[in-house]
Amino acid sequence: MSSIPRPDLSARPLRMTCDYTVNARREEVFAAWTIGFDTWFAQAGTLALVPEPGRPYFFYNRDDWGRHPHYGRFLDVRENELIEMTWMTGNGTAEGTEGAETILRIELVPNGGATEVRLTHSGFVSEKSRDGHKENWPLALEILDEALS
Repeated sequence: MSSIPRPDLSARPLRMTCDYTVNARREEVFAAWTIGFDTWFAQAGTLALVPEPGRPYFFYNRDDWGRHPHYGRFLDVRENELIEMTWMTGNGTAEGTEGAETILRIELVPNGGATEVRLTHSGFVSEKSRDGHKENWPLALEILDEALS
Protein backbone atom coordinates (compact mmCIF):
# COMPACT_ATOMS: atom_id res chain seq x y z
CA MET A 1 0.00 0.00 0.00
CA SER A 2 1.37 3.41 -0.90
CA SER A 3 1.53 6.41 1.44
CA ILE A 4 -0.71 8.50 -0.82
CA PRO A 5 -3.55 10.07 1.21
CA ARG A 6 -6.77 8.11 0.75
CA PRO A 7 -10.34 9.40 0.90
CA ASP A 8 -12.19 8.62 4.13
CA LEU A 9 -15.02 6.34 3.06
CA SER A 10 -16.21 5.51 6.59
CA ALA A 11 -19.39 7.59 6.18
CA ARG A 12 -19.95 6.29 2.62
CA PRO A 13 -20.03 2.47 2.76
CA LEU A 14 -21.93 1.95 -0.52
CA ARG A 15 -19.91 -0.06 -3.02
CA MET A 16 -20.26 -2.36 -6.00
CA THR A 17 -18.13 -5.08 -7.54
CA CYS A 18 -18.13 -6.35 -11.10
CA ASP A 19 -16.22 -9.38 -12.37
CA TYR A 20 -15.60 -9.67 -16.11
CA THR A 21 -13.39 -11.85 -18.30
CA VAL A 22 -11.55 -9.88 -20.98
CA ASN A 23 -10.23 -11.97 -23.86
CA ALA A 24 -6.76 -10.44 -23.82
CA ARG A 25 -3.55 -10.89 -21.86
CA ARG A 26 -3.36 -8.90 -18.64
CA GLU A 27 -0.48 -6.81 -20.03
CA GLU A 28 -2.85 -5.61 -22.75
CA VAL A 29 -5.65 -4.96 -20.25
CA PHE A 30 -3.30 -3.03 -17.96
CA ALA A 31 -2.10 -0.92 -20.89
CA ALA A 32 -5.72 -0.20 -21.87
CA TRP A 33 -6.45 1.12 -18.36
CA THR A 34 -3.34 3.28 -18.36
CA ILE A 35 -1.61 4.43 -21.55
CA GLY A 36 -4.51 3.40 -23.83
CA PHE A 37 -7.47 4.70 -21.84
CA ASP A 38 -8.45 6.97 -24.73
CA THR A 39 -8.81 3.99 -27.09
CA TRP A 40 -11.95 2.72 -25.36
CA PHE A 41 -13.18 4.95 -22.49
CA ALA A 42 -11.84 8.52 -22.66
CA GLN A 43 -12.58 10.83 -25.56
CA ALA A 44 -9.47 11.09 -27.73
CA GLY A 45 -7.62 14.34 -27.18
CA THR A 46 -8.95 14.94 -23.64
CA LEU A 47 -6.81 12.52 -21.63
CA ALA A 48 -4.20 13.81 -19.18
CA LEU A 49 -2.95 10.73 -17.33
CA VAL A 50 0.34 9.46 -15.93
CA PRO A 51 -0.28 6.15 -14.12
CA GLU A 52 1.87 6.72 -11.04
CA PRO A 53 0.77 6.90 -7.39
CA GLY A 54 -0.02 10.48 -6.38
CA ARG A 55 -0.40 11.74 -9.96
CA PRO A 56 -3.68 13.36 -10.99
CA TYR A 57 -5.62 12.54 -14.14
CA PHE A 58 -8.42 14.14 -16.13
CA PHE A 59 -10.50 13.25 -19.17
CA TYR A 60 -13.94 13.51 -20.71
CA ASN A 61 -15.55 10.16 -21.43
CA ARG A 62 -16.40 9.22 -25.01
CA ASP A 63 -18.65 11.78 -26.67
CA ASP A 64 -21.20 9.12 -27.65
CA TRP A 65 -21.81 8.53 -23.90
CA GLY A 66 -22.48 12.24 -23.24
CA ARG A 67 -19.78 14.67 -22.16
CA HIS A 68 -18.88 14.11 -18.51
CA PRO A 69 -15.63 15.17 -16.83
CA HIS A 70 -13.72 12.50 -14.89
CA TYR A 71 -10.85 13.32 -12.59
CA GLY A 72 -8.93 12.00 -9.64
CA ARG A 73 -5.53 10.71 -8.65
CA PHE A 74 -3.74 7.41 -8.60
CA LEU A 75 -3.46 5.69 -5.22
CA ASP A 76 -1.65 2.49 -6.19
CA VAL A 77 -0.33 1.07 -9.45
CA ARG A 78 1.23 -2.38 -9.76
CA GLU A 79 2.16 -3.14 -13.34
CA ASN A 80 -0.12 -5.76 -14.91
CA GLU A 81 -1.78 -6.50 -11.54
CA LEU A 82 -3.59 -3.56 -9.96
CA ILE A 83 -4.76 -0.02 -10.57
CA GLU A 84 -6.36 1.94 -7.76
CA MET A 85 -7.47 5.52 -8.18
CA THR A 86 -9.87 8.04 -6.85
CA TRP A 87 -12.78 8.57 -9.25
CA MET A 88 -14.88 11.71 -9.46
CA THR A 89 -17.46 12.41 -12.13
CA GLY A 90 -20.23 14.86 -12.65
CA ASN A 91 -21.50 17.71 -14.72
CA GLY A 92 -22.94 20.01 -12.05
CA THR A 93 -25.97 17.82 -11.38
CA ALA A 94 -26.69 14.84 -9.16
CA GLU A 95 -25.08 12.52 -11.72
CA GLY A 96 -21.89 10.48 -11.65
CA THR A 97 -20.35 10.33 -8.20
CA GLU A 98 -22.25 13.47 -7.15
CA GLY A 99 -19.00 15.25 -6.35
CA ALA A 100 -17.75 12.51 -4.02
CA GLU A 101 -14.18 11.25 -4.24
CA THR A 102 -14.83 7.54 -4.68
CA ILE A 103 -12.24 4.78 -5.07
CA LEU A 104 -11.98 2.58 -8.15
CA ARG A 105 -9.91 -0.60 -7.81
CA ILE A 106 -9.11 -2.76 -10.84
CA GLU A 107 -7.51 -6.13 -10.13
CA LEU A 108 -6.13 -8.20 -13.03
CA VAL A 109 -5.67 -11.97 -12.79
CA PRO A 110 -4.40 -14.04 -15.74
CA ASN A 111 -6.59 -16.91 -16.90
CA GLY A 112 -4.91 -18.66 -19.82
CA GLY A 113 -4.89 -16.14 -22.68
CA ALA A 114 -7.63 -14.08 -20.99
CA THR A 115 -7.74 -11.81 -17.95
CA GLU A 116 -10.15 -11.85 -15.05
CA VAL A 117 -10.97 -8.25 -14.17
CA ARG A 118 -12.39 -7.54 -10.74
CA LEU A 119 -13.58 -3.95 -10.58
CA THR A 120 -14.59 -2.62 -7.17
CA HIS A 121 -16.00 0.89 -6.87
CA SER A 122 -16.42 2.22 -3.32
CA GLY A 123 -17.54 5.33 -1.47
CA PHE A 124 -20.81 6.27 -3.15
CA VAL A 125 -22.97 8.93 -1.48
CA SER A 126 -26.25 7.47 -2.71
CA GLU A 127 -27.81 4.25 -3.92
CA LYS A 128 -28.68 6.05 -7.17
CA SER A 129 -25.01 6.78 -7.83
CA ARG A 130 -23.95 3.25 -6.90
CA ASP A 131 -26.69 1.64 -8.98
CA GLY A 132 -25.85 3.78 -12.01
CA HIS A 133 -22.24 2.65 -11.85
CA LYS A 134 -23.30 -0.95 -11.17
CA GLU A 135 -25.25 -0.82 -14.42
CA ASN A 136 -22.60 0.96 -16.48
CA TRP A 137 -19.32 -0.71 -15.46
CA PRO A 138 -20.18 -4.09 -17.06
CA LEU A 139 -21.04 -2.24 -20.28
CA ALA A 140 -17.71 -0.39 -20.18
CA LEU A 141 -15.83 -3.65 -19.61
CA GLU A 142 -17.65 -5.18 -22.57
CA ILE A 143 -16.42 -2.25 -24.70
CA LEU A 144 -12.90 -2.81 -23.36
CA ASP A 145 -13.13 -6.48 -24.34
CA GLU A 146 -14.29 -5.55 -27.85
CA ALA A 147 -11.52 -2.96 -28.20
CA LEU A 148 -8.87 -5.55 -27.33
CA SER A 149 -10.30 -8.32 -29.54
